[in-house]
Parts: sequence; C-alpha cells; structure tokens
Amino acid sequence: MSTTLVARAQRFHSLFVSVAEKLQSPFLLAARLFWGWQFFNTGKGKLGDLEKVAGYFTTLGLPFPKLNAAMAGTTECVGGLLLLVGLGSRLVSVPLMFTMIVAYLTAEREALNGIFQDPDAFTSAAPFLFFLAALIVFVFGPGVFSLDWLIARWLRRGTDGR
Repeated sequence: MSTTLVARAQRFHSLFVSVAEKLQSPFLLAARLFWGWQFFNTGKGKLGDLEKVAGYFTTLGLPFPKLNAAMAGTTECVGGLLLLVGLGSRLVSVPLMFTMIVAYLTAEREALNGIFQDPDAFTSAAPFLFFLAALIVFVFGPGVFSLDWLIARWLRRGTDGR
C-alpha cells in the first residue's frame, strides 16, 4: 500500500514539474515583453527630456550628469527593445541591472541602506522590479519565444550540417 502511495506521489510530482516547465517560456516571454516595454519607455522619457534628467542627476551628486543621463536613457531604451525581441537578452540584462544598482545607490540610497530593517521600502523602490526582471532574464535566459533561441537553433543546425 505504501509503495502505491509513493508511486502515485512520484507520478503527481512528475506531472506537476512537467506542467511548470511548460510555463517557463511563456512566463519569460511575458516578463520580457512587459519589462522590455517599461525599460524602453523609461529610457525614452529620459532621452526626451535630457536637461530635466541631467538636473535631477546633478541634485544626486552624479558626475557628468548629462552624459550619465544620456547613458542611462540609452541603456534603458535600447536594452528594453532588445529584451522585447529577445536578442542578446542575457548580455543586455547586465547593463540594465547595473543601471538599476546605480539608481539604488543614488536615488534610493535610504531604501538600500534599510534593506534588512525595512525590506518593504527596498522592494517598493522604483528600481526593484526593473532589477528583478533583468535578473530573471539573466539567470533563466529569454526562453524559446525569442530571437536568441532562433539564432541558437540556426547556429546548431549549421554546425550539425543539417
């Protein structure tokens, strides 16, 4: 009797894992589309009003505020578009994460310093979800619904001689 129960539990677990694995690529697609668009719009907003953003960066004490505003805006805008289509996804997630780390270190320093005392302030700060989205793509990749996957498939076919 107990072996039957164990066998049923194993089958249920296998089915559960199989279903969860099938959801990975649609989840990654949804995350890339949503956060890629958010990064794009945020970057476009920075580039569209560079003087205002540079002024804000000046109040944060950032060196070369206009250059940093242009770099952050370009990184977010171009990186967001690349996330949308899933091209260079893992690579592009690195500068996007770096940009969000800089945002925490400058604009959200209080939330960063209180990460353990007030984790709600840390997770509700503007950079958190942007950073998390980029981190998810970095760790798990873009999924099968991406140009990265299509290119990798094409390259594998070229080396297999098919």
